[in-house]
Amino acid sequence: MIPATLTRLFTDTHVSTDRTGWKVTGRRVLRSEWSKFWSLRSSWITLAVSVAVLIAFGVIAAALYRPTAVGPGDATAIDAVSLALTGTSMAGLIVGVLGVLMSAGEYGTGMVRSTYAAVPRRALVLASKSAVIGSLVLVLATIGALVAFGLGTVGLHGERIALALSDDGVLRSLAGAGVYLALFAMLGVALGSLVRSTSGSIAALVGIVMLLPGLAAVLPGDLQDSLDPYFPGNAGAAVYSLHTASGSLSPGAGFVVFAGWVALALAAAAIRLKRTDV
Repeated sequence: MIPATLTRLFTDTHVSTDRTGWKVTGRRVLRSEWSKFWSLRSSWITLAVSVAVLIAFGVIAAALYRPTAVGPGDATAIDAVSLALTGTSMAGLIVGVLGVLMSAGEYGTGMVRSTYAAVPRRALVLASKSAVIGSLVLVLATIGALVAFGLGTVGLHGERIALALSDDGVLRSLAGAGVYLALFAMLGVALGSLVRSTSGSIAALVGIVMLLPGLAAVLPGDLQDSLDPYFPGNAGAAVYSLHTASGSLSPGAGFVVFAGWVALALAAAAIRLKRTDV
């Protein structure tokens, strides 16, 4: 009689011993990483700064443009899109560092032990961090690129290089800037998890994307010309270029190559997370 009464009592108050409610799922890990991202003031401030830099550089470049900036016989050297996206490289460094801090920062504070104790599937944590920052940067950077172009159009009114959003390739280029910056941020997450040092990860990020093409200058001419378009920085820049320069990849090919570099870094980070301790 007593057991039956207790059973009814627990049933009526909806107290359940079912442990499936505590199961670690991809959705819950994703929500956890989302909460951790927004709980740090530095995260959303840095993200806002990256968008502000993207817009400010584009507007200033358009305002300061003079027709003589285009060299003779090189009419495609500067266009309204390239001016609007002048701040893309700087914004890339900012979101890349943000990605590094999102992953390597936990190693510095020791919080990573709690994270992996709660989520033993470490690759799931890496994927969730990448998804959170990648989606945020994709949306906000694309909006920032559109705003920079729209405001820059005002300063370029009547100029020969002025373009409209409906012109061929313009919308694709602006969206490509958002894709490039999202991949850049995900690369930062991968390097942060792989190197596990904030300073070391930032150095690796800058070296791989910014300095590697310059170091390739020591290679023989033919080999350098063959490899140069496939370096991460050059392939990434092709993603948001309005015109395909001679010797450069097309936007689609640039996306595939740059995304491949990011995937390779994420895979290396996942392997290290699986094979090594915290």
